[in-house]
Amino acid sequence: MTTTIDQLFDVSDFVTEEERDWQLRAREFARTRIRPIIDQAFEERRLPAELLPEVGEFGAFGMYMDGYGLRGASSVAYGLVAMEFEAVDSGFRTALSVQGSLAMGAIYKFGSEEQKQRWLPAMGRGEAIGFFGLTEPQGGSDPNTMITTARRDGGEWVLNGKKRWIGLATIAQVGVIWAKDDEGIVRGFVVPTDTSGFKATAIENKLSMRASLQCEIELTDVRLPADAILPGSKGLSSPFKCLNEARYGIVWGVMGAARSCLEAAVSRAQTREVFGAPIGGKQIIQAKLADMFVEYEKGLLLALHLGRLKDAGNLSYGQISVGKLNNVREAIGIAGTARAILGGDGITSDFPVMRHMANLESVRTYEGTDEVHQLVIGRELTGIAAF
Repeated sequence: MTTTIDQLFDVSDFVTEEERDWQLRAREFARTRIRPIIDQAFEERRLPAELLPEVGEFGAFGMYMDGYGLRGASSVAYGLVAMEFEAVDSGFRTALSVQGSLAMGAIYKFGSEEQKQRWLPAMGRGEAIGFFGLTEPQGGSDPNTMITTARRDGGEWVLNGKKRWIGLATIAQVGVIWAKDDEGIVRGFVVPTDTSGFKATAIENKLSMRASLQCEIELTDVRLPADAILPGSKGLSSPFKCLNEARYGIVWGVMGAARSCLEAAVSRAQTREVFGAPIGGKQIIQAKLADMFVEYEKGLLLALHLGRLKDAGNLSYGQISVGKLNNVREAIGIAGTARAILGGDGITSDFPVMRHMANLESVRTYEGTDEVHQLVIGRELTGIAAF
């Protein structure tokens, strides 16, 4: 008699009935709506955007926010949804994050009441898609090098500059652009994508996140009304607060990818025969599976702990960095070991492992590289910034 991964460590023992309901509904949606088409979408380098309105109907966009037709669920519930989505594909979970944590998060945290009423209900329903424009081609992990500008011209703002690696921008109706004003202060602006001078182009030559959508944005004398500015934002701390929401989702999400790879490895170990017996009967394979499971369970417990801290209002930047650094690193390790257990077949699309491996390399890079999070943790430990 075998024990499933969920039986050996059942997260339902540690979450509320409502949180578990969110997880199970997300699992059903991911397995019945996303999984049947994700391999083909990956091959075609296409985000299955036709499913985004269904995610809105499901209620997952901005689900941990209150009001404006949003669900007001716990952060743990959101994490469980992110995990189930990423168990199918990191790229699709990224769309959930860009829309719900970044674009909606910026408007929710820093927008005027008019901006919130205008955009949040439609974005929550998936009727309006949003993007978050912070990263620039020359900036990478250092947004302080931002060269996109916002200049006052009478009663208008005029934006000029470029952004790169911006999720969903070519299919979005609205986005938040971060730019330096005349005083060199970073401010956020709500930018409808039909504004003259706005141009978004999809980045096509990706070998990772192929079932996702990242874009380059060009802003050429984009004129916005005075009330396009996010009144509650001032300085880089504003976009960083949004990024921390996205990083929190990653802590959970990558455990979904890890679980998917672990499940594939366990199943293959039971059925693949070498030297006359299933490889799962070999000590070295069982040792590998055990190590993979231990890291998965530790990562999931860490995510749960951070979720409870977040819901209590006690989650710090440093703690988020611990979660992002550890869980992405361990998910990549689990995926690599799973690929080895699968043998040559592990590089084929018969299994999701190689796709997860490729996607996780992008997750390792965005929302702060390993090195950036190491420096954040180091600063917390020493009180000295080494950036």
